[in-house]
Amino acid sequence: MKIFALMISLILSLSNSAWAGPSDTEHKPMHGGVLVTVKDIDYELVANPTALRLFVRDHGKPVDVSKTTAKLTLLSGTEKQEVELKASGDKLEALGNFKVSPGTKVVAVVSSGG
Repeated sequence: MKIFALMISLILSLSNSAWAGPSDTEHKPMHGGVLVTVKDIDYELVANPTALRLFVRDHGKPVDVSKTTAKLTLLSGTEKQEVELKASGDKLEALGNFKVSPGTKVVAVVSSGG
């Protein structure tokens, strides 16, 4: 199985949305999260203290994430927390207790089988 790894640095406040730059496709967060676009693929992270969700879209349409995983590293002040997200319907998700607040930084490594 071929593994595709992609690193996304979300060096943005979780309370702000990202500007994706000029494109023929409109890039907006659809779930109230932080949006990063890499090679026309939108990655939207929705984070709260009990759930982390990563939505993946290609030109506005949901991507099949059934064979995809993601590892997030949450950096909040001097604290670091690593979390693995797994496919859950149309998104990648982890449930639990997470230290997220405005100013939290996130590094995501997304792996897709294919």
